[in-house]
Amino acid sequence: MIEPDVKKLRAALPAYALEVGTELLDRPVRNSVGGWPFPGDGQEWPECFCGERMVLFFQLDLPADLGPFGGDHLMVFHCRAHNDASDPQLADDGRLVPRYWDAPQPPYPHPFWRVLLQRAAALPAAEVEPSLRALPLTLRSFTDAAAGQERGAQGFKVGGTPSWAQFPEYYRCACGTELVYVCQVPEDMEFATHAGQPEQPYSVAIDTYNLFLGNEVYLLACPARCDPAAVWPVNQN
Repeated sequence: MIEPDVKKLRAALPAYALEVGTELLDRPVRNSVGGWPFPGDGQEWPECFCGERMVLFFQLDLPADLGPFGGDHLMVFHCRAHNDASDPQLADDGRLVPRYWDAPQPPYPHPFWRVLLQRAAALPAAEVEPSLRALPLTLRSFTDAAAGQERGAQGFKVGGTPSWAQFPEYYRCACGTELVYVCQVPEDMEFATHAGQPEQPYSVAIDTYNLFLGNEVYLLACPARCDPAAVWPVNQN
């Protein structure tokens, strides 16, 4: 396996703004808020440790020019009943703990989210996400931070440079590879629910759900692709 050039990846990934449409989807599409997930072979719909099936917040095919992640299908799931911030758990050598995507997330026995990056995602699931309104996602190329700038534009985007509400955070995967930024969700982004859905704890409205308490979220993924779930969600505000 060729070790990725992480410094080059940090600076070179192109940027795409993610724009949420308004017309409800009536069929599976690969780029969507909610909708029909496109799982890998033999992959089940993720469940939280509490027994609830996680909510599919959004999914998309990453553009081919996004380095080692180009062509991967990104899916972001999060429990409705558990709405909290992520807390990185580190081993003695400074890496994220082994299988950090399943490891305890104090005070919880496991994480309440699942983020997946995978290539074998050809067919949609039979069931649509029941909680969120299924809406299309459109990718639009744009120019993000200039060369040498540490912070990029705020907003819902893949690639480019994270805007970092606080200081930049970098983590090393349990496999030894430094994680690379892939996607950003802006602070207090609201995902519209269908009428009559259970209210999410600590959400900002009764008819919307948030990711990670509405924090700004930066998804950092393992460029060695050691596991489809090897993605860490950094939270800042």
